[in-house]
Amino acid sequence: MLKTGLVADPAVLAHDTGRGHPEQPARYSAVMDRLHFTGLFDYLTHIHPQLATVEQLALVHSPKYIALAEREVKQLHGQLSTGDTTISPGSFDAALRAAGCALAATDAVMHGRVNNAFCVVRPPGHHASQERGMGFCLFNNVAVAARYAQKQYGIHQVAVVDWDVHHGNGTQDIFYEDPSVLFFSTHQHPWYPGTGAAGETGAGAGVGTTINCPFPAGAGRREILGAFEQVLLPKLREFKPELILISAGFDSRVNDPLGHFLLTDEDFIDLTRLLIAAADQYAAGRVVSVLEGGYNLSGLASAASAHIRALCDLHN
Repeated sequence: MLKTGLVADPAVLAHDTGRGHPEQPARYSAVMDRLHFTGLFDYLTHIHPQLATVEQLALVHSPKYIALAEREVKQLHGQLSTGDTTISPGSFDAALRAAGCALAATDAVMHGRVNNAFCVVRPPGHHASQERGMGFCLFNNVAVAARYAQKQYGIHQVAVVDWDVHHGNGTQDIFYEDPSVLFFSTHQHPWYPGTGAAGETGAGAGVGTTINCPFPAGAGRREILGAFEQVLLPKLREFKPELILISAGFDSRVNDPLGHFLLTDEDFIDLTRLLIAAADQYAAGRVVSVLEGGYNLSGLASAASAHIRALCDLHN
C-alpha cells in the first residue's frame, strides 16, 4: 500500500458563491464527510495546508491580474471582470489557500513524506490563465504547483493530466509554448469553454507537448481510458516526467449536472492506477492530485473517495 497525503483547508469554505451556484462550499464538505464516513480520513497522512504567496502565484499569473483579482474581491464586485467567476469577500484568501494546498502537497511528495497526495480545494483552477480568471476559477492551482516544483526542486519535466469534463484552457495557455510541461486533456467537445480541439498541440518549442483528446457527449470508459492507454502512455514513455500532476475533475462522472460523460467510480480507479504505474516508472512515484470540477455532491464524494483509495493502492 502507498502512503497518501491529504491536504484540506476548511478556510476555502469562505469562498461564498451564493445560493444555487454549482461550485458551492458544500462540495468541500461532501468530500470530507465521505472520507470520514468511509474511514479513509484516518488512514491518510494529513499535510498541513499553507497560504500561497503573491510571489508564488506570480510564477504563473501576471502581477497585474493578481492585483486586479485582489482589488475586485475587496471592492465586493460579485463577479471577476475577466470572466464568469463569482467572488465574495472571502474569495481571494480562499484562492490563496487553494493554491497553497497544492504547494504543500508538492512539498510533501518531493520530500518523500508521502508517495502521492490529494488536495480538496476550491475554487478550482484549470480555467485560469496568466491574465484571466474564468469558469469558476481565480488562480491555476495545478499550474502554480508545476512551476513551483520546477523552481523549488529543480524538476525539469512535469506532466499535467486533466480528466475534467471541461477543457483546461488556462493550463493549456500557460504551458502552450513550454516543452518542459506536458499537458494532456480528455474533455467533452464542443462544450465550455470551447477550446481543446485535437489540432491544438502547442506552439514554438512546445509543439507536441499539448495533447487534447476531445470527445462528444456520452463518452465514457471506452473513449477516455482508451485515450489514456493509447495516447498518453506512449507520450509519457517519450517525455519521462519527473512529477505527475492531476487536474482531478469529477464532473466527467455520470450524472453530473454540468457534463455529459459517463465515467464511473471504477473508471476513476483505473485511470488513477494507470497514472500511479506511470509515475512509478518515470517519476519516483510522485503524484499530486488537485480537485477541479464535480457538481453532483454525492457523485463527487463517491468518485473522489474512489480516486483516493486508488492513490492508496487499496483494493476494496
